[in-house]
Amino acid sequence: MINMTVQQVNRFFLLALAPFIGMMLWLLAADMSITIPQLHTPKPNTAAVGPSAQTTGEAVKGLQQAAKTAAATANTINRQTRLYEQTNRSMSAIARTAAVQAVRPEFIYNRRITAKLGAPARSIQSDKLTAQLYVVRAQNFSGYALKVRLKSDKAMKLALGKDKFGGAETTLAAASRYGAVAGVNAGGFADGRGGRYPLSTTVLDGRYVGGFEPTYADLFFVGLNDDRKLIGGQYSSKSELDRENPQFGVSFVPVLLKNGRMTPIPEKWQTSPYRAPRTVMANYKDDQLLFLVVDGRNENGSSGATLAEMQILASRLGAVDAYNLDGGGSSSLIFDGRVVNHPSDGRLRPLATNFLFFK
Repeated sequence: MINMTVQQVNRFFLLALAPFIGMMLWLLAADMSITIPQLHTPKPNTAAVGPSAQTTGEAVKGLQQAAKTAAATANTINRQTRLYEQTNRSMSAIARTAAVQAVRPEFIYNRRITAKLGAPARSIQSDKLTAQLYVVRAQNFSGYALKVRLKSDKAMKLALGKDKFGGAETTLAAASRYGAVAGVNAGGFADGRGGRYPLSTTVLDGRYVGGFEPTYADLFFVGLNDDRKLIGGQYSSKSELDRENPQFGVSFVPVLLKNGRMTPIPEKWQTSPYRAPRTVMANYKDDQLLFLVVDGRNENGSSGATLAEMQILASRLGAVDAYNLDGGGSSSLIFDGRVVNHPSDGRLRPLATNFLFFK
């Protein structure tokens, strides 16, 4: 506990207040006074408040109008978006319908010509081609039909025997060597100088093999152009055939159908021989190809088909153009690695040219 005397307390406060006492004495000596200003509460400045409130109100109204405009714009965008999506769906539906309608005539036409052939015995489907094999039975002969839709420039080609001018090989050997899924014998040939040479004008990969020879007598040229369309007929000059842009083709006799009409068969070919194994190359109006290969036990005219019968058969099957290829022992049809027909020689004949198909 702290004990202090009165004298000590007075001394303490005197020392504590000494600075303030000294200041008061100095002010009194200097005759100065201190005036405390009167405090005033400022009145509201109504002139200043008025414009500020007006500006604020206008800003609020502007924001409200902007919000309304934004909402209206958003609604418009939403309506336009829905309209665009609806239109897009409608256009897509129209496009699908148009696509279906575009292929419908082709589908109907293909179904019609296929109905004339019956049910395919075998089929090969790929991105390059569709090949269907049918059995043909007539009153006087039997044989096979190969219907081919080419989808690629690489789906079909002409092959020289052993890939050389004057070479020869069977259709099966050519198909095996090239890895083809199907093959048919092609043009006629002539033997000489130790080789087997294509008859008359022959085109391979757009080039003339052995040169161009104007067609004479009953000869014709048949092949495919650069659009995979069948071309054929008689050509008196190279320039005339060049205008057709042939990619490959061969020659033989005679023409059976042209533009859907039967052409007169020269008397010579009506009886020499009368009946025989036959091979015919034809086309449909949608550019599908049709090969007809008819069997025969021999070439003396006692079996097989006549050219007139082949003409009638091709016409009834709906072909537009039809050309008689080499027949007799040359008639050969290969499908999926197998010999389909029954060669009249008892075995396949080595040939100068063969048509091959690839998947």
